[in-house]
Amino acid sequence: MIIFGDDVDGISDLKASLHHTFEMKDLGSLSYFLGLEVISIDDGIYLSQAKYASDLLARADITDSHTESTSLEPNVWFTLIDDTVLDNLTLYQQLVGGLVYLTVTRPDIAYLVHVLSQFLSAPRATHYAAVLRILYYIKGTLFHGLYFFAHSSLTFQAYSDADWASDPTDCHSTIDYCLFLVDSLISWRVKKQMFIARSSIEVEYYALADTIAGVVSIRWLLENLGAPQSSLTDIFYDNYSAILIAHNDVFHERTKHIEIDCHFVWQRLLIDVVRLITVGTLDQTADIFTKTSSYSFSDSSIQTQDGILSSHLSLKKNVKV
Repeated sequence: MIIFGDDVDGISDLKASLHHTFEMKDLGSLSYFLGLEVISIDDGIYLSQAKYASDLLARADITDSHTESTSLEPNVWFTLIDDTVLDNLTLYQQLVGGLVYLTVTRPDIAYLVHVLSQFLSAPRATHYAAVLRILYYIKGTLFHGLYFFAHSSLTFQAYSDADWASDPTDCHSTIDYCLFLVDSLISWRVKKQMFIARSSIEVEYYALADTIAGVVSIRWLLENLGAPQSSLTDIFYDNYSAILIAHNDVFHERTKHIEIDCHFVWQRLLIDVVRLITVGTLDQTADIFTKTSSYSFSDSSIQTQDGILSSHLSLKKNVKV
């Protein structure tokens, strides 16, 4: 059980009450929970899964010194008919399952893990090779994680993106978004569409509507936590056509197949909840969730409680790997 809050006396009273009712042990300040390592420093909290990642490397029997600078080579696609079927399906399934949980603090591998998890029933040799490359990449970036600043304004912004017909097998598209509370990444989502979009603008608009739905949910959560948003939420988007449709209802007659999402987005713009801002493709942070090797990750060292140097995830825009 994790107890958190800013009332020290209240926390002490709660622990005393629980201890009186149940047989329990106070483990002190939070440092490790369900594979998550929590390091508190003066200006924030750092989350990583270094030990969990090390255990995952040991399960894959990776003991050499080799590492990879990227999780996958650019412009690599996977299909159901690649190479031959693996003899040991269980190992592949265990490793991919472990990588899924690792994405809790490693969004840089979220897209590729999302792709490889689609082949769990009949993985091929090329899929397993891709899993091994991810593990070698993780080995070289073992202490990467997420950093949350303690002192910052409670305003957030979002990035939205889509990859039209990105799946070479069924031509389904992928949509995604990520939400930042100032500089802290607090939420992200990657979803493969269940339908085939007939145009890029269609899937781009679905992605925009999905992002705004996430923004509305976070704004509602912050309001219930006593931190209502007084300003509009900026959404950075790199599809100018989708932004034009969102602002001009005259175009809605030409987009009746996405009419519900059109009205949903338009309504949020009218009631001053969000604001759409055009951003260049190279500055689109959410691009990492629909494509591989579009961004690099820099090490920003911090001093942990044990005196060990770790690093937190830092997106570097405008850098192509």
